[in-house]
Amino acid sequence: MDELYGIDIETAHERAKTLIPEDFFWSCADELSPFGSDEGDCALAEWRDWRKSNPTTPSIECLKWTIESVGEMLWNQYNTALLDKELLFNQIADGNFDDNQYIYTLDISVIATGFGQLVDEGMIDPANKPLIQLAIDRQILWSQLQPGWQHAGDYINHMNILTRALAEA
Repeated sequence: MDELYGIDIETAHERAKTLIPEDFFWSCADELSPFGSDEGDCALAEWRDWRKSNPTTPSIECLKWTIESVGEMLWNQYNTALLDKELLFNQIADGNFDDNQYIYTLDISVIATGFGQLVDEGMIDPANKPLIQLAIDRQILWSQLQPGWQHAGDYINHMNILTRALAEA
C-alpha cells in the first residue's frame, strides 16, 4: 500500500467521514481548514510519521511533542491560561512576539494532529480532547482579535464544527 500523504476523504476512516462531512475539512487547499495550510498539512504528515514509529504509544505523547517543539514551551504550559483575552490581545500587539508561530501555527498543529488521529484511526483519544479544544478555543479568540480579517466569521464557523466533532469523536 502506498504511504498516505495529505488529507483525502477517499482513504479516511469511515467514522471521520460520518462525523465531519463538511467539504472544508477535507480540503488540502482551503487555508481555513485544519489541513489546508502548510502548517496543518505538515502536522498531519508529522502525526503519521510519529504514529508509524510509535504504534502502541499513547497519542498524547505526540501532542506533547508537538506543543514542545512547535510552541517551544513545556506541554503543561499549554493550558487555559492561554485563553485570557487580554493576554492574546497583548501578544498580537507585541511586535516582538511571533503570534503567527506561537498561536496560529501551534494551535493548528495541535488541531491537525488531533484530528489526524480521527481521520486515520476513527477516534480521538479522550486524553487529547482538552488540548485540542484549547487550540480550537484559542483560534476562535485569536481570529476575533485580528483587525479587519474578512474570513474570521467563516473560520470561527469551521472551529465550531470542529468543536462539535471533537465532542462526538
